[in-house]
Amino acid sequence: MSDLLNGKPAMSFWVVGAAALIWNLFGLVVYVMQVSATPEELAAAYSPEQVEFMLSTPKWATSAFAIAVTTGVMGCFLLLLRKAWALPMFVISLVGVLIQNLNTFVLNDAIAVFGSTPAIIQSVIVVIAIALVWYTRTARSKGWIA
Repeated sequence: MSDLLNGKPAMSFWVVGAAALIWNLFGLVVYVMQVSATPEELAAAYSPEQVEFMLSTPKWATSAFAIAVTTGVMGCFLLLLRKAWALPMFVISLVGVLIQNLNTFVLNDAIAVFGSTPAIIQSVIVVIAIALVWYTRTARSKGWIA
């Protein structure tokens, strides 16, 4: 109870922050691997239809991916530093994820090309992004970040 009064975060705050940082760093690695892969490397791992789908991704969707993972990582660092700027970073990250999904699932049919796996993965990503916004708002209301 005294932790709520003095603004000192609970241990769960540090666990959530560290887990979120690992999650977002993994997303950043996936982004770097995706944009740095050559067509030959993609062809070794994917069908021609899947390679064409990935290579035809518009720059604005790739940029949304970059913004989502970069602001997600920044949000985690700011959360762990107990800075209020974590919240806008997580909101921007969520918006980036949603824009990326707009291209992947609304404007293009990734499920037809890759099956249901991308939809499941992206659903988990959206849920985690929403949870980070919610958690950061809660942390702010408890005085854990300022």
